[in-house]
Amino acid sequence: MNIELIPAIDIINGQCVRLTKGDYNQKIIYDDDPVHVACNIEKLGFKRLHIVDLDGAAAGHIINEKVLKAITSTTDLKVDFGGGIKTGEDIEAAFAAGAHMVTVGSVSVTDPELFLSWLSRYHADRLILGADVKDGDVYVNGWKKNSGKKILPFLKQYVDEGIKNVLCTEINKDGTLSGPEVTLYQQIMKIYPDLHLIASGGVSSNEDIVHLEQAGIPAVVFGKAFYEGRINIKQLEL
Repeated sequence: MNIELIPAIDIINGQCVRLTKGDYNQKIIYDDDPVHVACNIEKLGFKRLHIVDLDGAAAGHIINEKVLKAITSTTDLKVDFGGGIKTGEDIEAAFAAGAHMVTVGSVSVTDPELFLSWLSRYHADRLILGADVKDGDVYVNGWKKNSGKKILPFLKQYVDEGIKNVLCTEINKDGTLSGPEVTLYQQIMKIYPDLHLIASGGVSSNEDIVHLEQAGIPAVVFGKAFYEGRINIKQLEL
């Protein structure tokens, strides 16, 4: 397939979990050992892994860098890591623990100068702009607060500054297995055709991934569908 396939590991209390629409009260635990999960992902032929530190997202600072380090030390997966990256110390800790790329969401809204300083320091190939969207609005602080910013003009300010990688999660879709918000991603790609846009939220099957590929979306993250066996890896032509 041409679309980049990125399994996700979400971590709470050192366990591999998935939430529904970011609700910590709707948590399913899939495995007690994220390192074991990562090793299995690598054995299946995947090259990249998306890790979300849900403890960090809730706390407002990185929590699970030890889990990140264990995964990057044990596998050759290229890991992008997000959740709780709020300060220079947080982003340094993530890179020191072996993250290949870091996903930053809330800071890009609340402190654009800090985000741009990271973009300048670490460059566009190591930084992912995390854009979490509900009904066209960008949300921050673990999807709890509406920033009041609309997604398309929000992206423009950073595309103009050289951002290349964007992880866009449709909150209403995340963890629901109801299909991705393809129309939103097509709108983004039409305006910003050079973005490496990573679609996130709602993927339920191989058909959803094919639909995204046919729509010209460069990459997709998936979690629950993968863990529940709804995705046939052999058919994806890794």
